[in-house]
Amino acid sequence: MAKVTQAKRHSYAKLRSPADMPNLLDVQLKSFEQFLQLEIPPEKRAPQGLQKIFLEIFPISDIHENFSLEFVKYSVGTSRYTVRECQERNMTHSAPLKATLRLIARESEDKTKEVRDIIEQDVFLGELPLLTDQGTFIINGAERVIVSQLHRSPGVFFDDDIHPNGKRIFSARIIPFRGSWVEFSIDINDIMFVHIDSRRKIPVTTLLRALGFSSNEDILGQFYELEKTALTPKKLEKAIGRCVASDIVDTETGELILTAGDQLTEEIGQRLRELKIPSITLLKEAETRDIKVIPNTFKKDPTRSGEEALIKLYSQMRPGEPPNVEMAQGLVEKMFFSEKRYDLGEVGRYMINQRLGLDLPLDKVTLDIKDFIAIIDYLVRLKNGHGFVDDIDHLGNRRARSVGELLSNLFSVGLSRIARTIRERMSLKDNENIAPHDLVNARTVSAVVDTFFGSSQLSQFMDQINPLSELTHKRRLSALGPGGLTRERAGFEVRDVHHTHYGRVCPIETPEGPNIGLIASLATYARINKYGFLETPYRKCVKSRVTDEIIFLSADQEDKYVIAQANEPLDDKGGFVNQLITARFQSDYPVVAPEKIEYMDVSPKQVVSVAAALIPFLEHDDANRALMGSNMQRQAVPLLCTEPPLVGTGMEAAVARDSGASILAKNAGTVTYVDSVDIRIKPNKGSGEAGLGFVEEDEYSLIKFKRSNQDTCIGYKPIIDLGDEVEAGDVIADGPATHGGELALGYNATVAFMPWRGYNFEDAIIVSEELIHRDIFTSIHIEEFELQVRDTKRGSEEVTREIPNVSEDALSHLDERGIVRIGAEVEAGDILVGKVTPKGETELSPEERLLRAIFGEKAGDIRDASLKAPPGLKGVVIDTQVFSRKERTEEAKKIEKSEIAKLKKNFTAMTNEIARLRNEKVIKLLDGYTANTIRKSEDATVLIRSGHKFREDSLEGIDLEFAVAEDGWCQESRVNKKVEEVLAEADKLITTKRHQMENEVDKVVRGAELPPGVKQLVKARIAIRRKLAVGDKMAGRHGNKGVVAKILPLEDMPYMPDGTPVDVILNPLGVPSRMNVGQILETHLGWAAKTRNKFVSTPVFDGATLEEVKTELTEAGLPVSGKTVLNDGRTGQPFDNEVTVGSMYIMKLSHLVDDKIHARSIGPYSLVTQQPLGGKAQFGGQRFGEMEVWAMEAYGAAYALQEMLTVKSDDVQGRSKVYEAIVKGANPPEPGVPESFNVLVKELQALGLDVDLIEK
Repeated sequence: MAKVTQAKRHSYAKLRSPADMPNLLDVQLKSFEQFLQLEIPPEKRAPQGLQKIFLEIFPISDIHENFSLEFVKYSVGTSRYTVRECQERNMTHSAPLKATLRLIARESEDKTKEVRDIIEQDVFLGELPLLTDQGTFIINGAERVIVSQLHRSPGVFFDDDIHPNGKRIFSARIIPFRGSWVEFSIDINDIMFVHIDSRRKIPVTTLLRALGFSSNEDILGQFYELEKTALTPKKLEKAIGRCVASDIVDTETGELILTAGDQLTEEIGQRLRELKIPSITLLKEAETRDIKVIPNTFKKDPTRSGEEALIKLYSQMRPGEPPNVEMAQGLVEKMFFSEKRYDLGEVGRYMINQRLGLDLPLDKVTLDIKDFIAIIDYLVRLKNGHGFVDDIDHLGNRRARSVGELLSNLFSVGLSRIARTIRERMSLKDNENIAPHDLVNARTVSAVVDTFFGSSQLSQFMDQINPLSELTHKRRLSALGPGGLTRERAGFEVRDVHHTHYGRVCPIETPEGPNIGLIASLATYARINKYGFLETPYRKCVKSRVTDEIIFLSADQEDKYVIAQANEPLDDKGGFVNQLITARFQSDYPVVAPEKIEYMDVSPKQVVSVAAALIPFLEHDDANRALMGSNMQRQAVPLLCTEPPLVGTGMEAAVARDSGASILAKNAGTVTYVDSVDIRIKPNKGSGEAGLGFVEEDEYSLIKFKRSNQDTCIGYKPIIDLGDEVEAGDVIADGPATHGGELALGYNATVAFMPWRGYNFEDAIIVSEELIHRDIFTSIHIEEFELQVRDTKRGSEEVTREIPNVSEDALSHLDERGIVRIGAEVEAGDILVGKVTPKGETELSPEERLLRAIFGEKAGDIRDASLKAPPGLKGVVIDTQVFSRKERTEEAKKIEKSEIAKLKKNFTAMTNEIARLRNEKVIKLLDGYTANTIRKSEDATVLIRSGHKFREDSLEGIDLEFAVAEDGWCQESRVNKKVEEVLAEADKLITTKRHQMENEVDKVVRGAELPPGVKQLVKARIAIRRKLAVGDKMAGRHGNKGVVAKILPLEDMPYMPDGTPVDVILNPLGVPSRMNVGQILETHLGWAAKTRNKFVSTPVFDGATLEEVKTELTEAGLPVSGKTVLNDGRTGQPFDNEVTVGSMYIMKLSHLVDDKIHARSIGPYSLVTQQPLGGKAQFGGQRFGEMEVWAMEAYGAAYALQEMLTVKSDDVQGRSKVYEAIVKGANPPEPGVPESFNVLVKELQALGLDVDLIEK
């Protein structure tokens, strides 16, 4: 086989991107890494993720504070099984999570509460599913992905609404992560109310009084500057028209002259003079602007003091309970100011600070009185025409919750439940002998974790059709899920593209149908910052010059700047060429001078997602079709013979690398061994892990014929030869749908755009038979069947060849165990695994008992329960596996013993080799140096005396593992440091190998872990080869999809002047109305590239221009029009007009006709109605519905209709009689009563109606 090399592509990109594209899986990997902080020592872990949850929940004390349980650290063990083993055994790839907890017991009788006892213990908290290197989780053997969720950020949001009378009404809402929602609103009478947790509204001044501002003057003083004014005639004159800050009361009569906030008139001024009031407090002149809201609220407020307000608030929040000032004070404290009950999170605090211009510390996660004052003040300003309301669809107000945060929330719930049970147990337990593990119930956390991974909307079965679909699934953003939107409630605005999506969320890639706009994809360069907001990179501009400094901006930061596009022409020094520049500012596209530009886009493809960035000439396609193109690339089936696109975009290699579809070299080195399943590379000295030379060779085992989640085939093949030199990160093996380290989803077919005898009507596709002969669009699909062997009440089931009433012919492809042979070709109905099940015991007559006693048991006690191949299956058995529960027979024990001995022998050989290499390294380092005293660690025996000169044989017979050099090995500190490094590395390696060996021994001892009641699990995998067939769906990359309508013989296909027949004929009418002209440009450029035998890349928005395409065609010696004369293959005559011909990349999608075609004669019936089931999966029939009945009636086909409604459906007696009649060759009998009619009669009787059927 010819060696595969990566295609050298000629790129048409004009722009240089100063920023490297991030690893496309970072969304998943980084988030999980920050959640667990596994690589960081426990004492240095930052308070984030799991560490933060533990610190928040612990310490836990009982009511009397006799016990206190403190958190010390947590640790995550290693998984007992590898990822591959978990998939094979239907297990979860997880590791034990342990927390070190410290229980402090205090004297209960003693007032001083002196510490009586301290117990520290490791407590098991359940199994934690681990993220694989590919960013997935293995749950019950299936690969799953946790999708990031876009939800509304905590913080404060200002909103407006139009009242039916046309007046604008403003409101503000504080949304926390946890705690009460508070909503402020100004009604049509300009009174401000507050709703707490959607309860009845109360005037906002009542809340302010409850928060400690008891008088009106105190309240006004929070919003306006006040000044005391003496009531002299001169000052009084100046004060007229200004507002008073407190109530003014006639002390004699008790009459209220002025309410706080009212304006002072001349009349009232005179009256105040008469009453000899010396001075009053007024609002400063500048503050007398429209201040109606708070004075109006004073008038509506029934309370006059802090106590009254607290009582009022308490009776609103706890109706029915007797109010009390202390309790009310406690309630307010708990509701807003207690970290246990209220949590804005760092994000919420950051958002409130940003929005209201506050500078409260970010660790202040509860509300503050300053927050309330600032929100009320901003609302009043909004009412007065200042400030702005929030746009909820702005990405500054929506944040992404990735795996790490979703798991944090999960553990928060789980550990809170544990905390509750701990408190209960502390008060119930016997005080003397109590330990941490008595208090903690590990099942609580496990239950929450299992529910999340198994059934949450955000934990999804991975889309694994091809590497691109995997990658896209991991980069998906969903607005659905718990705490998010629902499809029904989501309006048009939420789904629409927003200006802040630029560079963060792809405007193209989203599903068609009910989820459109709710599920999106992360843009190529986007990342999620520590607050969960999406950021995109920009180049900084300084004094009209663009620098290479990259700054990531979130959506709300970006709104402050004017940003130039990536394709804006620059000179050599980074200055702008044009005097006027089209830029972006918020949702506008102004034309500005160069000095106004503050940032510039990094790359034209930062706008789109990975899938959209794989479409060449995307800029020439209509967005609707580009959406279909992005989505359909994810449905492309990996083909048997892969081929990268002639016309790519330069993203193909990045997708193949980051999706994990290609295997990369860990270290630079030389290939020492290569075959179809193994690659070994000897690392160069000093590269990576191999620095100390203990890892002799890097080994890579290649997976062959593994089934993906969607039944496609995953297999790797090496693309390097023996003796090749490789660098770290080089592609050494291709995976599914990759070729030479590039994504290869389809085939470069020669296409012609022309109608052909109507066969390509309505987007249908005509394909040459030659493609089928050459296995071009052939794909391999692997189906897995499994059978459980159980212990039943009537006895044990058994896997066997001895199946009752089955011919020897039907058993021909089973081995002696009763399991299908590897390599056997099986078809529908064939037995894959023979199994018999005991039948129910029946009472036997004395005669039967006698016969049994004479002739022994007969086959009648068991029935056939074999696993058979389902309808429509035809393939080759490629693998069978049997997992059995541990047997305790002598034979089994013997086998177990020999397996364990073999594992231990291998381990000893390996450790001896590591020790030999270690000793060699150490003596090489120490050779010629003078020794310090070296002792044996056990008994301090001197092994080497001080002053000894090291030689080659100095360390012979000395086990370095048990040797201690207190003052260093020799008198040269530099050498000592290197020796210690070598020893530490060797110890680490030996420990790792020991763990691996112990793990393997443990697996042998335990046997297969199967569900309860299951004795054996048998799996059979069958590979099916699917050639291209009529009815298969195919598509290009531009949303140009169609179904294969005809496969023409090669000789009938139209051919070019040089005799080359085309591979595919497409309908030209599919282009103009769809406006996806990119496919035509791809065809032209592809033709030129194919002719010149070269690969090209044309990146999105920075690709080949029309002129460059024409130049390529000219240089290839092809017509500039991209059209040529085609001859009819049937007649040899040229067609009337020239035809557009070229090379287009075409994919076969996973909607294969073989999976959809289905026929039923006799099959299962519904229990209640006795009608046939529906759908292929149930082996059901086609529904003969209301409209079909009308059609039969219209034709007057009375008997055919009667058959449809009776014997072909639910006339139970009738159908067996018809079968009998057909067998005997008699005329079919009259149909009987359909079962569904009997059901109707029974339902009427159930309603109490007496229904009788009277036969006439």
